[in-house]
Amino acid sequence: MHQRSEILLCFAVKEECRFFAAPDHIPSTVNVLITGMGRKNAERSFRTVLAKAKPDLVLTSGFAGGLRPGLERGAVLFAGAKEKRVESALLRAGARPGLFQPSDRVVTGPEEKRKLHESTGADAVEMESFAISAVCREHGIPGVTLRVILDTAEEELPLDFNQVLTSDQRLDGRKLAAVLLRSPGKIPGLLQLRKQSEFAAKELGRVLRTVLEQLCTPG
Repeated sequence: MHQRSEILLCFAVKEECRFFAAPDHIPSTVNVLITGMGRKNAERSFRTVLAKAKPDLVLTSGFAGGLRPGLERGAVLFAGAKEKRVESALLRAGARPGLFQPSDRVVTGPEEKRKLHESTGADAVEMESFAISAVCREHGIPGVTLRVILDTAEEELPLDFNQVLTSDQRLDGRKLAAVLLRSPGKIPGLLQLRKQSEFAAKELGRVLRTVLEQLCTPG
């Protein structure tokens, strides 16, 4: 990573990368890909990019749901860092090794999280990184999962987001509006979740910037 390299950062939605900005001075080309939610959208978007250019490193990032009890909001976990330099940069930036469990749906409540943790031993659950990591292995590209905990194992999301997604896992504004008209009491919880997502995104952005500065600085 001492020479100029192509680094691709993958996020499912813009909210996950809203506080990330690549350092201006690093001798690398850092590109950001917004894939859309879910395995299918992530794989399709990533393969489209690979058809044009092959990056030297892929960091698949974003929010994750906590599964391990006691894992706090804002904790940044990583997996798949096989190169020592990459792993060291992640650890120095404050990220911790973790085990991720893929899911094709949003895991919303403590009971579902508890069962998933007990059956898999995973620390966190996410929806896109496994698909992207599989394509990375297929093409021989170093790929690392880097995720920040948005909701802890003990928390219930204020809304079952699976009910307001389209068949291709995009947010359906009409479905969301209908749910909120029926249950306006959910609005304060959603506003609180927005604040929590800002906090988590700031932590993720800080770690990503620190990692890139280390990876792309000679020595």
